[in-house]
Amino acid sequence: MKTKKVPQRMCTGCSSMKPKKELIRIVKNKDEEIFVDLTGKKPGRGAYICRDLNCLEQAFKTKRLERNLGVKINEDIYDKLKSEILEEN
Repeated sequence: MKTKKVPQRMCTGCSSMKPKKELIRIVKNKDEEIFVDLTGKKPGRGAYICRDLNCLEQAFKTKRLERNLGVKINEDIYDKLKSEILEEN
């Protein structure tokens, strides 16, 4: 019997491939609102990031998260994401 494949996703901050369950999904919906999707099932364009503040800061500095989601992201949204990551850890 074959072993089940574990879905892999790339972290936006550090570019490392990790299992989907280990990453946090950040979603942009049709109204261009950006929020954290802890279930991984909300509709919209998604980007994944490690559960590490260093990865979020790296994604902020290089503007990779903006490129992946295709929208300009304000600093207050990054602060909100940072607080949600801290709450989860």
